[in-house]
This record gives sequence, structure tokens and C-alpha cells, in this order.
Amino acid sequence: MISRERVLAALNHEEADRVPIHDQAWAATVERWHKEGLPVEVNPAEYFDYEIVCFDADTSPRFPVRTVEETEEFVVHTTPYGGLFRDHKDYSTTPEVLDYPCKSREDWEAIKERLVPGRDRVDWKGEWLCGTAADERGEESVLETGRSERRQGLPGWERAREQGRFTCFASEVGFDSALNYVATERLLIAIATEPEWVRDMYETDADLVIQMYEIMKEGGFEFDGVFLYCDLGYRNGLLFSPRHFDEQLRPTLRRLFDHFNGDGVPIILHNCGGVRDLIPRFIEDGLTCLQPLEVKAGMDLIELKRDFGGRLAFMGGIDVRAMVDPDPGVIEEEIKTKLLSAKKGGGYVYHSDHSVPNNVSFDQYRRVLQLVKKYGAY
Repeated sequence: MISRERVLAALNHEEADRVPIHDQAWAATVERWHKEGLPVEVNPAEYFDYEIVCFDADTSPRFPVRTVEETEEFVVHTTPYGGLFRDHKDYSTTPEVLDYPCKSREDWEAIKERLVPGRDRVDWKGEWLCGTAADERGEESVLETGRSERRQGLPGWERAREQGRFTCFASEVGFDSALNYVATERLLIAIATEPEWVRDMYETDADLVIQMYEIMKEGGFEFDGVFLYCDLGYRNGLLFSPRHFDEQLRPTLRRLFDHFNGDGVPIILHNCGGVRDLIPRFIEDGLTCLQPLEVKAGMDLIELKRDFGGRLAFMGGIDVRAMVDPDPGVIEEEIKTKLLSAKKGGGYVYHSDHSVPNNVSFDQYRRVLQLVKKYGAY
């Protein structure tokens, strides 16, 4: 069974030959693995044979990117969204945001004029993202925007199809997208006091995402699914109230879901933090699969499977903290207990519960995937 068939079976709540495998790691983790045996010329997505491949378009306002200052430890640089960041050179920590481009609706109106769709926003060579997301904010939860090597001149998307991988259109949307422009505290205040501005940011971004999806399809990309990123939770619950979600963001997500469901492709939503309260809404609005199910935020895979498994597929929920426990039995029990429950009747794709940090060694991670294949077999 090829990856495309295996992932599709899981998303359709069918049992395949085994649980599909996908994951992501910090840039600093990949750097460590290269020192411990991962071939330097190979990225982990290909080495570990991850089964989902993501292709994106540039949905930024495309401001010039330049290095402002560089030291032995840090690089200060602008972003295509107009921000100013200071990154640690090994990308092992969240960057310090020195300035955001959008402090008022007036700033947004000037940025909005730059958000025009076009074929030049697409990498037509189609080199795929190593993980599930490439985040200009550089958050430690997201794998580096590493690109796979092309073989014999084949574009990455053709290569992915040839290899039988499950290919996805990928994009940030909604709250995640707005955070590229507006500081978190300022955006949360705007949600409470300037809802029309917030709605306009969500809707403008959704327009561009849908248009770029159609442009990529018309240009030859073949998509088996869609992978959207929109963090809405933190360790103790939602970032803002369900009422504000219903009034502002839910209509935008529903429009996106309707568009992609109308095209017959399943939708995976990356949503960090404790978002259990939103799951009934996600199901009602047409979401196929929720990822990554952060354990430390109270997202319990076994409980979620019990309560919602017949209506929603899940990806993730394996506690990365168990991967580094000195007792190897801890991670084996974590994987055994959760996979034996989650895989029943399909509806589950393996993924760490966030992303793999750099305290996980190459050998430890290889054992993790061996255990997933052992206990994920049908």
C-alpha cells in the first residue's frame, strides 16, 4: 500500500496495513541528528519516509527581506510580512520580535493592497516543505523551511506523486496569519474592541489562500488534501472566547472548509494548545482531521478518540517528553497504549504532540518510529 492510499484510508476512518506516519522537528533537532548519523544531504522527511508532503504559496505582502545586524549568536532581519526579528543562529528558540508592521487598521489598509494573487507567488519547481509548516515567525514549534533535493531535475511535486506520497496544499490562515502582522497582545485587544478590522484580516487572507490554491491547481499541482495552520489555544485553554471565535473566525474557517470540501479533498487543521471546546464546531463545519493534540495542554488522544473518533480523524498526541525519558519503557508504553486505542477503525495518523525538540537524539527518534510501526500495524 502506498502512502497516498494509507493516509486517505486513515482520514476516511478505514483500517489500512498500518497507521500512517508523519512528523516534524525543530531546525536545531535536525542539526543534531546530522551530527549523530542522519546523512547531511538528506532531510528527515525523506529519511524517515514521512507520508504527507506539503506545498505552499507565498501569501505574504512580500516586503523585502534583509539582514539588519549579525553577531556570532544572532541575526536581526526583516521579514516578508514587514516585521523585524532577532533570531538565534541555531533557531533553537522563539525569535525575539523587535517590531511588527501593523499597529492599527490604517497600517493594515496599506499592507492589504499588496495581497494580490499571482503565479509569481508559487515555486513552480514545487520543492516540498520538510514538515507541515514553514513559519516566518520562526517559532520553535515549526520545522525549518528546509527543502528536499531534487532528483534528475524532477520538480518536487512530480517526485512526490511518483513516490506515492499524500500531497497537500498548505497555508496559514485566520489568527495565525494575522499574527504575522500584529503583536499578539494587540491582536487580542483588537478581537475585543475592533472586530471589523479583525474580520477583514481573516477574510482578506482567506481570499488569497483560496485564489492561490486554484492557481496552483490550474498550473499542474495535484492535491490529495489541504493542511491549514491556525493556532487557537495555549496550555490552559483557548486564546480567546468561543463567542469571539463564533463571531469572527468561524465564518472564515467555514468558508475555507466549504471550498476545499467542495473540491473533494480532506482538510487537516494544525491547531496547537487546548482546543477541545472547539471540536464540535470543527466537526459541524466540515473538518476532516485535527493535529497535533498537545498532551501538556490537556489534549488526550484516547479521550478524543472515544468522544469524537467516529466524526473526526486525529493526527498526533504522542508526548515528546516521553521520547527523552531515560527509561525506554516509558515511550514504548506511551506509543503502545495510545496507538492500540487510536488506530481502531482507522481515523489516526501518527505525529508527535507538537514537534520533536533537540533533546531527542537520532537513535531515540529512530526507536520511536520503530515502535509506531510495531504497534500501528493492523
